[in-house]
Amino acid sequence: MAKKDYYAVLGVKRGASDKEIRQAYRRLARKYHPDVNAGDKVAEEKFKEINAAYEVLSDAKKRRKYDLYGDQWQYADQFEQARRQSGQRWSWSGRGVPFGGLDVDGLGFGDLGDLLGGLFKGTRTRSRRGESVQHMAEVTLAEAYRGTSRVLNMQAEEPCGTCGGSGKLVGAVCHVCQGSGVTMRSKRLEVKIPPGVSDGSRVRVAGEGRPGRGGARGDLYLVISVRPHERFSRRGDDLHTEVEVPLLDAVLGGEVTVPTLKGKAMLKIPPLTQNGRVFRLAGLGMPHLGSDAKGDLFAKVEVILPAELSPEERELFEKLKKAQRVGSEG
Repeated sequence: MAKKDYYAVLGVKRGASDKEIRQAYRRLARKYHPDVNAGDKVAEEKFKEINAAYEVLSDAKKRRKYDLYGDQWQYADQFEQARRQSGQRWSWSGRGVPFGGLDVDGLGFGDLGDLLGGLFKGTRTRSRRGESVQHMAEVTLAEAYRGTSRVLNMQAEEPCGTCGGSGKLVGAVCHVCQGSGVTMRSKRLEVKIPPGVSDGSRVRVAGEGRPGRGGARGDLYLVISVRPHERFSRRGDDLHTEVEVPLLDAVLGGEVTVPTLKGKAMLKIPPLTQNGRVFRLAGLGMPHLGSDAKGDLFAKVEVILPAELSPEERELFEKLKKAQRVGSEG
């Protein structure tokens, strides 16, 4: 299988910042998500590549190893220990790099085991924890406010029961898993999404990732995308909205109803409230993720002029106009 450059998969430069990597991942994950490309096998494989690349490049430790060892980054610790024990000086360029006089480019897990075994005589093979996996989940702002859940119908990897996850049977390739060491099974998993999640939030489900080689399973991460709301805009944990105020209430004072994600709230409008004034309603914003605190709701006044006037209303406005003119002249 051709090797993938994780930076090229996400379409970013090697020195890209964490923010640039995160933005590139979100854009591509939405574009190639299976829910958007139902039945498209090419998009499905692309989505898997994107997740695999982000899983490594979004983790500082994994990214450092990847930058040093390329597609063999998973064996970085073994390489370092082997180098120390062998006393040899060597470096990694990502393409056919000498390792004690041998070319390790293209070696598989078994080949690396044989290679490192010569340097670790008498030692036991280290167990390896399984990789984590990611799934995208879109929620509404209301769901992000109160918390919700998503049911995932997953194809989960399990260690092959025939070969015990080794991929081999009596020196030959296992006929059940075709040497991969894993088999697939369907699994239905409900994931609880806590209140307060935002774009990019990751909900961790321990032990639901890929199986390890003698080690624990990896984790599942549900990556959250919050759908824009027609009435509210979100800035951190604060919400912003507009509230219509009739002209007379803006001039004389009054009370208006403000919609919130919790229900309706009443807002007192003081006399001579100017158009565009913003009122803060404490504690009516989004919940802080992982705590009981909440952000605030900011309501911007939009003064509504009457669409038409009755003869009596026009007369009153004319009198008001004359009174203001006399007052200004006096």
